[in-house]
Amino acid sequence: MDKVSDNPLKNREHAQSLLIVVVALFVTLYLVSNIMAVKVIGLFNLFYFDAGTITFPFAYMLGDVLTEIWGYRTARKVIFMTFVCNVILVLCTQIGVWLPSVDYLDPTASAYDHIFNYVPRIVIGSLAGFLCGELSNAWLMERIKKWTNGRRLWVRTIGSSMVAYIFDTVPFVLIAFLGVVSTHDLIYMLVFQYVSKLLIEAIFGTPMAYAAIAFLRKNVLK
Repeated sequence: MDKVSDNPLKNREHAQSLLIVVVALFVTLYLVSNIMAVKVIGLFNLFYFDAGTITFPFAYMLGDVLTEIWGYRTARKVIFMTFVCNVILVLCTQIGVWLPSVDYLDPTASAYDHIFNYVPRIVIGSLAGFLCGELSNAWLMERIKKWTNGRRLWVRTIGSSMVAYIFDTVPFVLIAFLGVVSTHDLIYMLVFQYVSKLLIEAIFGTPMAYAAIAFLRKNVLK
C-alpha cells in the first residue's frame, strides 16, 4: 500500500482491515453489475440501459477511493484481482449450465441456463471495458491530483470518470449487445449509459466518495 503511513503496527492492521472492506465492496459491485446487466431496461421507449448501470458508478466511486487513499499501484492490483474474479464468475456459472438437472426442476434449470448462457458475452464486454475504463480512471485520478496539488477532489473524481466511462461504456455495449438489440436501441444505450453513469456518480457517488475518503484519511493516514 503505497499511501499508508508506516506508523505503529496497530495502525497498519487497522488500515489493512479497512482496505479489505473497500476491496470486498468493489469486487462485489462489479460482480453484481455483470449479473444485473442481463436485464435491459426501457423507459418510455426512449431510454435503454442495462440494470447494472445503476450499481456500476458506485464501483467507480470505490475505485476513486482506492486510488485516493492507497495510490495507483494498489488500485491497479485490485483492478486485476477483480478481473480474475469476473473470469471465475463466468467459469463457475457456465459449469452450472453444463451440469444436468432433475426433471421436476426443469423450469428453474431453463431460467438459469437462459441467464447464464448470456452472462459470458456480457462479462467479456464488461472485462474489456473494465480494464480500459478502470485503469484509465485510476491513472487519471493520480495525475489530476498532482495537477491540482491535491485540491478539488470533485474535479478528479468526475474528470477522470468523464474519460474512463467512454473507454468502459463503448466496448461493453458493443460486445454485449451488438446484434442482440436494434441499432437504434444500441445508440440510445451508448448515450444513455454514459450520461446516466456520469450523473449517478456526480450526484450520489462523489458525495459518498467525499465521506469515505474523509473517514479513511482520519483512520488510515494518521
